[in-house]
Amino acid sequence: MSHCQAENVIKNIIREIGQECAMKGQNVTETLVAFMLEITYFNSVSFQLCVERLLDVKNPSLNTIKMQVYFDMNYTNRVELIREQHRVLDSRLAPVSREITDNRARTREELESVYRKIVSYVLLRSGLGSPTDIKVIREATAALQSVFPQTELAAFLSLSKKEKEQQLKELTMIVTGIRLFNKDNGKGGEGIDDLPMILNEAIPAASHHIDVELHASQHLAYRYTALIEMMHQSRNGDVELGQTMLKEALYNVRQHEAFLCIILSDVITCAQEVELMQKEFAAEMEQINNIVKSKTAVPTSLVYEYLSQRSSSSQPAYQVSACLWDALPSLKRPDKIIDCACERNPSIGVLKHKERYYSFNSKEAAYMFAKRPDKYIKMIAEKAKECAELIQLLELHHQFEYLAPYSQFRMKEKHLLQPISKSDCSTQTDTHILPPTIVKNYEWNEWELRRKAIKLANLRQKLTHSMQTNLSHMRRDNCSQVYLLKDSGTQTKRENSSNVPKPQIFLAGLRGGTPPITRMTKVNLTRAVDET
Repeated sequence: MSHCQAENVIKNIIREIGQECAMKGQNVTETLVAFMLEITYFNSVSFQLCVERLLDVKNPSLNTIKMQVYFDMNYTNRVELIREQHRVLDSRLAPVSREITDNRARTREELESVYRKIVSYVLLRSGLGSPTDIKVIREATAALQSVFPQTELAAFLSLSKKEKEQQLKELTMIVTGIRLFNKDNGKGGEGIDDLPMILNEAIPAASHHIDVELHASQHLAYRYTALIEMMHQSRNGDVELGQTMLKEALYNVRQHEAFLCIILSDVITCAQEVELMQKEFAAEMEQINNIVKSKTAVPTSLVYEYLSQRSSSSQPAYQVSACLWDALPSLKRPDKIIDCACERNPSIGVLKHKERYYSFNSKEAAYMFAKRPDKYIKMIAEKAKECAELIQLLELHHQFEYLAPYSQFRMKEKHLLQPISKSDCSTQTDTHILPPTIVKNYEWNEWELRRKAIKLANLRQKLTHSMQTNLSHMRRDNCSQVYLLKDSGTQTKRENSSNVPKPQIFLAGLRGGTPPITRMTKVNLTRAVDET
């Protein structure tokens, strides 16, 4: 079976399980169903058994898995949250940025319209004030005109697209820094919230709320642990069944405790970041005040660098606030939620084995584990096969290579759970967008440049000489004329013939004569040569 066919089979199974659970009144997410299918890889659970486990809402084990999936799919750390906010901000501002960078304004009205769009872009990207508030717009326009007057708009539009986008970001940082400086001096800052005061109130409130939930979970875990230790000494079957349920409930409480500790750690980090940024803000404002003082004009090289730094350092403060408020919705512990490790007593000590740490509920258990650690590690893996929530709780993903963590499963989910969409598209660009800038006399070879330099140096030491002769003196142009060839023919041979005369002689008087004596006459009839 090919990889594509396997993905289609998995998606069909996930869809069927989800529909089966929905028909029985229980809505489950595709992520939860996919994780249950991952568990069946090593537990050989059938389709119907998988559906029954998903429908058992009273089971603490299912509730723990739901909590693990929900936390990992919804809660992100500070770095990921800031990266996601930047991505969302860029995607939302893409149409506005495209209207500015692709604009080919020529008339005065069109240039003014582009300038207003730049002001809106600066306000939207900084997040300081509403772009529809006239007071905020006026303040941002005045700050922008001090660093980017409308007379420079034509030069801005002649830049390339990337250069325009980069300059828009720089203008945003400078204008934001100017507005923050004016707000610190009490001369502006319209629409800018008092972020330090907001964070100083929100962070302690969040920390207190988390501490209350954390202590409640820890108290509940201690009670479950005490009950399990009491029931462990009993051999009654009903008690053992109840002990199994209590252990699953203990896993749930411990998992909830672990997640609360993660959130509390992030909140403390946010508080430290806020305190550090407040000190940096005060120091930078004092430094700018020392530079500006009562001067009416200040060199841009002295101020703009501090203003842009102040703007860039103020952005994480808003992102810290967003990170804090993003953490608060996941603090509420659902009914019947419980989580983390099993019964253990860290005061006994922590054992390190193969770069991993283990704690125990008694000294005897610690001694037994120390003698044969690999054996008990395998037993933990076998126990995790029965209770899948322990894989995430005890971070046993290294023992289950085919079962990925939720964070990795979230990335794989995009390929398994969502269909792959394809579409045909085409793009077209101009043949020559910019005029050619080919330098024909450019030479890349260093040795060729040296030869040319030596040649020019030698020419400086040379003189040009000239001479004339009598024949070349006072030369003039001459012309001559010839007759063109004509067609003619010659003959060197002709045919001719000659004939010699044929000798003819006639003898007369040889017969028929009357006289008694016959007289013969000879007549030469041969013609002359010239008559033939």
